[in-house]
Amino acid sequence: MDLYPDTDAHDLRHHGDAEVRDEKLTDLAVNVRTDTPPHWLRERIAASLTSLAAYPDGRAARAAVAERHDLPPNRVLLTAGAAEAFVLLARALPVRRPVVVHPQFTEPEAALRDAGHTVGRVVLRAADGFRLDPAAVPEEADLVVVGNPTNPTSVLHPADRITELARPGRILVVDEAFMDAVPGERESLAGRTDVPGLVVLRSLTKTWGLAGLRIGYALAAPETLALLERAQPLWPVSTPALVAAEACVSRGALAEAEHAAHRIEVERAHLLAGLAEFEEVRTVSAAAGPFVLVRIEGADAVRERLRTLGFAARRGDTFPGLDRNWLRLAVRDRVTTNRFLQALDQALLMGG
Repeated sequence: MDLYPDTDAHDLRHHGDAEVRDEKLTDLAVNVRTDTPPHWLRERIAASLTSLAAYPDGRAARAAVAERHDLPPNRVLLTAGAAEAFVLLARALPVRRPVVVHPQFTEPEAALRDAGHTVGRVVLRAADGFRLDPAAVPEEADLVVVGNPTNPTSVLHPADRITELARPGRILVVDEAFMDAVPGERESLAGRTDVPGLVVLRSLTKTWGLAGLRIGYALAAPETLALLERAQPLWPVSTPALVAAEACVSRGALAEAEHAAHRIEVERAHLLAGLAEFEEVRTVSAAAGPFVLVRIEGADAVRERLRTLGFAARRGDTFPGLDRNWLRLAVRDRVTTNRFLQALDQALLMGG
């Protein structure tokens, strides 16, 4: 394990939206599903605007999320996106030796640093397919953060491998922001109450196209959530976001999300097959999320050429454990993917 002070070179605050801001590019940098939110969800959110004069009441949404995971409501905390939950965890829990498993979403480490913590890193290796090795996490860690499926590697870790990290006196945070894009949500730990110290984070912004609305939730023991809730401001989740949460965990919405997950699986296979045609490109083939991670020598220059050709890709060098030779690509529909593959061919030729 390595400890990193605030002088670390990685830009932990860089996210995919920066790749497309202020420019009209075909977006493969942001992992939000295209053509969302669906019409029925927009209507539900719009209808909630007539009640904005009243303060938000999260009881119905909390109960709906609890029912969706077969949990009591006191094991659910609604948040302004999963990102807020990382801040709450960093500020509210009395931890001394936090560890983040990388490469992964950088906000957990950024939030911990901002709260004054020195953060340990366990960096998974490309040579091992970025697979989780529980033995690599030091025994003294009292908070461990891991993504599943992990952003940006798209690797889906076995649930029993993750639960090996659980210990009495340790908080185990599993970021499942993209789990609803996995058919059957296999390997999910949401709903488990037998794992000590487990905190599962979920986001509703990716699958449903609600990044601008900010809605997510944490699942954990009531005493843990009580600490997090005390660190929240009053009324942290808006009425439209609460309505969206209730709608997105309904039976019909879950069926729609499952259908979308199967479609993503097919489109991801098409993208990976196309990338395999390039000798210069190496993919993390075990991808299970709505994005893939690729290695191209000089990928930073390739990314800039792709921009001139109208495509935005997510740079990889801001993720600890990766460097300038990595890119993350969102899975899109077949027509968009084929256009991208043609642009990638041009971008590689432009580099000689």
